[in-house]
Amino acid sequence: MSSKSTKEKSDPEEGVQPSSALYLDHELRPTSWPDYVGQKAIKDNLNILLKAASGRGTPPEHVLFYGPPGLGKTTLAHLVARETGRNLKITSGPAIERVGDLASILTNLTAGDILFIDEIHRLNKTIEEVLYPAMESGVLDIIIGKGPSARTLQLELPPFTLLAATTRVAMISSPLRSRFSGGVFRLEFYSEEEIEEILRRSAKILGVTLEKGAEKEIAKRSRFTPRTANYFLKRARDFAQVENKSLDKNAVTEALKLLGVDEKGLTPSDRKLLEVIADKFSGGPVGLGTLAAALSEEEATIEEFNEPYLLQLGLIERTTRGRALTPHAYAHLGKTPPKNLQKKLL
Repeated sequence: MSSKSTKEKSDPEEGVQPSSALYLDHELRPTSWPDYVGQKAIKDNLNILLKAASGRGTPPEHVLFYGPPGLGKTTLAHLVARETGRNLKITSGPAIERVGDLASILTNLTAGDILFIDEIHRLNKTIEEVLYPAMESGVLDIIIGKGPSARTLQLELPPFTLLAATTRVAMISSPLRSRFSGGVFRLEFYSEEEIEEILRRSAKILGVTLEKGAEKEIAKRSRFTPRTANYFLKRARDFAQVENKSLDKNAVTEALKLLGVDEKGLTPSDRKLLEVIADKFSGGPVGLGTLAAALSEEEATIEEFNEPYLLQLGLIERTTRGRALTPHAYAHLGKTPPKNLQKKLL
């Protein structure tokens, strides 16, 4: 093969970005504990767990992370693997459709491997029951045949650590939760100061300079979530580049305005939800099913995407009869609240 053809194989094609530019979310993921901002209580507990296991010469015990999307559950799994020097095998609950899928994954592990299952709440009950003895006793029970002639084959598995993540911990059965003997940890929303620190690191990786006020403007709209903050940073960077502007507070404001994100970080779907409750249901309370129908939206989307942030800001409240707006929601929408809420604003 000529040197010319070798160069053509090794160099990126014209107009094609290198993988590091294409997969920015991966590039922005923290690669060491000092880079991982926030979640101090979880980091402290993991530090003890990992050091103790290392001192005994055994794999760390199984750990479950739960909390809203974008708070760093997957990143923690990568950091645990890096800290222990172990191989990390990644899968997800929806990808494990049959018992055979799980058996294949477990039997291909080597001693000390870390298995990360994202969205573990989406495992079906049959697969969960196969997972119990694997986590607790290190064995895999496989049933061969059916009826009276069925027999159980028990395979011994290499020692491994299961790390799992979920956004809906209530959907995980109690027997499965109890087998995470290393701990069940909830990831909390981040403060604006923590988000600003994350943005400064991300800006360095992206090779951009955040002018005064820019990071604070992004942070206060970030829904207290690093993933959202990094998304806003990338879009603001794109806007500043195309418009040939500095990445300052004004550029951030204009970029996020194009995305429909207001000064509190509410998206068009958030504001529509508030407006529907205010205009169609007189401020509520209104049941989730009725609200979903009025919005032409899935109930799960409202519960998992819109509600957590709106509750965090105190714009809606959950009652026994459904969702209702607070006086702060009317103030944000610029609407006059019902008389029963006007007193709360005084």
